[in-house]
Amino acid sequence: MADTLPSEFDVIVIGTGLPESIIAAACSRSGQRVLHVDSQDLHEDVEEAGALQKNHALVTSTNSTEAAASACLPTEDESLSTVSCEMLIEQTPSSDSESAQEVNGAEVTGEKENHCDDKTCVPSASTEEMSENVPIAEDTTEQPKKNRITYSQIIKEGRRFNIDLVSKLLYSRGLLIDLLIKSNVSRYAEFKNITRILAFRDGRVEQVPCSRADVFNSKRLSMVEKRMLMKFLTFCMEYEKYPDEYKGYEEITFYEYLKTQKLTPNLQYIVLHSIAMTSHTASSTIDGLKATKNFLRCLGRYGNTPFLFPLYGQGELPQCFCRMCAVFGGIYCLRHSVQCLVVDKESRKCKAIIDQFGQRIISKHFLVEDSYFSENTCSRVQYRQISRAVLITDRSVLKTDSDQQISILTVPAEEPGTFAVRVIELCSSTMTCMKGTYLVHLTCTSSKTAREDLEPVVQKLFIPYTEVEIENEQVEKPRILWALYFNMRDSSDISRSCYNDLPPNVYVCSGPDCGLGNDNAVKQAETLFQEICPNEDFCPPPPNPEHIVLDGDGLQPEASESNAIPEANSETLKESRNLGNLGNPEEPSE
Repeated sequence: MADTLPSEFDVIVIGTGLPESIIAAACSRSGQRVLHVDSQDLHEDVEEAGALQKNHALVTSTNSTEAAASACLPTEDESLSTVSCEMLIEQTPSSDSESAQEVNGAEVTGEKENHCDDKTCVPSASTEEMSENVPIAEDTTEQPKKNRITYSQIIKEGRRFNIDLVSKLLYSRGLLIDLLIKSNVSRYAEFKNITRILAFRDGRVEQVPCSRADVFNSKRLSMVEKRMLMKFLTFCMEYEKYPDEYKGYEEITFYEYLKTQKLTPNLQYIVLHSIAMTSHTASSTIDGLKATKNFLRCLGRYGNTPFLFPLYGQGELPQCFCRMCAVFGGIYCLRHSVQCLVVDKESRKCKAIIDQFGQRIISKHFLVEDSYFSENTCSRVQYRQISRAVLITDRSVLKTDSDQQISILTVPAEEPGTFAVRVIELCSSTMTCMKGTYLVHLTCTSSKTAREDLEPVVQKLFIPYTEVEIENEQVEKPRILWALYFNMRDSSDISRSCYNDLPPNVYVCSGPDCGLGNDNAVKQAETLFQEICPNEDFCPPPPNPEHIVLDGDGLQPEASESNAIPEANSETLKESRNLGNLGNPEEPSE
């Protein structure tokens, strides 16, 4: 309850995206008193304004998310086993993956729990209640074939689906993995390897060789191509040592640079789209070489691909850092609305927040996710847009002996002005979908609406459920059981100066970007933390319980040199100890 909250903190964090959660954990770990709130609604009109002192001004915050959506559920006279929704989201209240809500019976999990209006989402309910509230037509004409997944089954098993609104992977040597290891937060989560890197060429999906073993075992590459590829990848690993090899090509695209190398068109395609994971026009030569090196250096650390995925989805990662914050005394108050920020007219610093119960809570620092600011505050901000689609399908885009493959696929753009589409396919062992189904995420930078950007790719890779009724043995594409399209805004890389009249002690956390990794969120969190707590260590590991002794009223680390926390002498030791759910890291592949 609000009346039990303390009235004063050092740091108040509004929003439970990944950057905010990391900052909350870091501040709490450094000894700051942290209040972390997640407001599903911030009201624009504040009745308590008249009760404030005259030397205070109000900065009203509002969650300006406008979700214009229509849930295309089957009507009573329809017997379709599929459903498609289109949801246009200008901005999300959570800055990472992300709202926890029921979308047509499928549970969307992440960093905060939002309840949309009746036209957008089905409220959280038990299975029995959902069956009563959602109009599902029963197909009385023909019983489905054995093991065929139907829409009705998806509705009944809705809580087995964990759908991230933002689709990302973790580079095994990325900043987020390093932070998870350093802070020991990795013990709160489990991870799986991405098992396949795929490519889409000539209307067909195929697996791409990545490591040395994959290259030489590939039957799609000639021996000459294998040698060419290995020679080029070896150069990319140490390209900085050979500037003459790319000098003069810095101003052209990576695609044009690849044409100048002794690579076949087949190899150029693999390097560009499946290793560097860029497009014909998106990256310069230097950016392409950096992306290729980053891909290669991540190979072999925890498996034969560079990527990891957290069980239950990306929304687990903010929860892990929130747990760390709570362990060190942070206070959480979810579904707790913040009415406004109170700003001192003389100093122009923010003094407090007013919550939904009218309680005034004082703090020194305030971190606010971008979507919680009013339209006036963001009136000069120019946002990019991200197009997203989420599909539930009945089989993989590339069938193999195993039905537990986690795959990433890049589909190149075909028309000028459009962008490559990233496809991440998750199997049931990721705990994001029910057995017998796959959860597929499609992402690209927006050029039009999400449906216009992504539906052409969906049509290439999948078929509507109803078409399966035509028995065609040549049809190998997965069937779409459920689909969701939406746009969300990208507020990353926006300068603080773009926001109007922000008090100096109010810090902005941006929403998610369109990139595959999480480096932007970690960099942002560390930068803001250093502004709040200069010269403090960013998310150090917690003390060993064996080395803590009672000192007065609290617990203090023991100062004895013989009992000091041992420092690991090698990076491998830290990894194997702190990321134990993955086992010992393997040696990097050659």
